Amino acid sequence: MTPAAQQGLAALRDTANFQWTMIPILLLVIYVYSVEMGKENWKVVLAGLAFIGMDFFNELWNALVFHFTGYAPVWGAPADSSYIILIGWNIEILFMFMVMGVAAVKSLPADKDKKILGVPNRSFYIILFTTACVVVECVLNAIGALTWDWAWWSIKFPIFIFLIGYLPFFVVSFWVHDMETDRQRVKVVSSILAFDFACAAVFGGLGWI
Repeated sequence: MTPAAQQGLAALRDTANFQWTMIPILLLVIYVYSVEMGKENWKVVLAGLAFIGMDFFNELWNALVFHFTGYAPVWGAPADSSYIILIGWNIEILFMFMVMGVAAVKSLPADKDKKILGVPNRSFYIILFTTACVVVECVLNAIGALTWDWAWWSIKFPIFIFLIGYLPFFVVSFWVHDMETDRQRVKVVSSILAFDFACAAVFGGLGWI
């Protein structure tokens, strides 16, 4: 087991690291969603939930990689967190992604056929936001906030971080946003979250995450 994995495991779901800064951040997250709910802008709310649902899935398999290898997660966030939920997922990351999904879809033009620099705007923003997330992750790794212990998940191979780490988040979130009805959106988002929580319950019960 790598030193970073040992550090993360020692702090996993330990409430001793709680910091009061989490409370105002939580309120800001609630505010972001309440504004959209007040406008009955359900496509934005559900797209944001789809985004965090995709992140939840990524964090589950990342934790399973750690469990079955006994070496390290693909990515870790072992230090300076108020609460580490899973080995690579802390409360700060959760709150960040809850807002990011909403912010991303609110950036989309109403006209789905509009092109930006000759590229369909949905594809343009998927590439733009995914690339920005990869750059931020590389910076976080460089300063030690995020740890990478597998050679194939590194600055040398950013394509994997791009394709696996973030691209699906934006693809699914935009897809949910652009669905024709809220009924469709609720069905898809409910399925994603139900699957996530079912996996968390099973794997957590087995002590695998």
